[in-house]
Amino acid sequence: MVAWVDGRFVPPAEAVIPVGDAGFVFGATVTEQLRSFGGRLFLPAGHAARFRRSLEIVGIEPAWPVAHLFEVAAEVTARCHAAGPVEGDLGVVVFATPGDAPAQHGGRPGTSRVLIHAFPLAFASWAGAYETGVVLRSVSTTQIPPSCWPIELKCRSRMHYHLADREARAAEPGARALLLHADGRVSETSTANVVVVVNGALRTPPAGDALAGISLAHLHTLAHGLGIGWQERSLSLADLAAADEILLTSTPNCLLPVTRLDGQAVGDGRPGPLFARLLAAWGGDVGIDIATQARRCAGILPGGRGA
Repeated sequence: MVAWVDGRFVPPAEAVIPVGDAGFVFGATVTEQLRSFGGRLFLPAGHAARFRRSLEIVGIEPAWPVAHLFEVAAEVTARCHAAGPVEGDLGVVVFATPGDAPAQHGGRPGTSRVLIHAFPLAFASWAGAYETGVVLRSVSTTQIPPSCWPIELKCRSRMHYHLADREARAAEPGARALLLHADGRVSETSTANVVVVVNGALRTPPAGDALAGISLAHLHTLAHGLGIGWQERSLSLADLAAADEILLTSTPNCLLPVTRLDGQAVGDGRPGPLFARLLAAWGGDVGIDIATQARRCAGILPGGRGA
């Protein structure tokens, strides 16, 4: 494996930032996580555009153009795959910080730091969910209001996610948190966008209610190609409770079904037909069976870890 730090390819153990960096001191870090399929980055243009916008919001100015940074991310991915056998595929993270926190460096302003690293995807964390589904719990921890920072910002200031998931697991072991806004609008989970299925069509919160997901945009493209209706509108917890299916989209696992919400079955309590149809279309787009790859790498199927 290899990483890249401020213009240098380094071993992963050297991919570090100083404790006095504002990214560590304040959590002032702009980030994107991509994944590979067959050793190639998936949807890099969308991630690069969102990364560029987040940099603008925070006022971080890296020494390299964003396009170059994502070319480096592709090279890091290729080098990691070339260095030895990689079971499955990789997660690849690009992040930038403002550099040294002035308060810890004699008042001197910092210079942005950029780090890119890769790691084997943790398929065991979600491989079983393609068949059994995800459990969601609504929690008292709410989404960060736009008066703090805009929801379009992809950053690493994520204490609310940590507290929300902790609360969800305390209510039901293994559950993930569903975050709402203070006024009750559904936002997202700590790692995924939320989509509901109603009468064969898809509905998802608009960009003002949740981070605009790159995987969510790809799902929209797939749905359009399959002739499946799509609507962006604010959702309530009652909308989710009444849905035929609930889906989660995120970079590592692409698409997962939710089979229980707040202790109640979603639909018949099993992954639904539209989930299966969309996951198959996603797999056709990237050239693999996504659920089979995850189960094999997690050792659930023969030929993978633990087989």
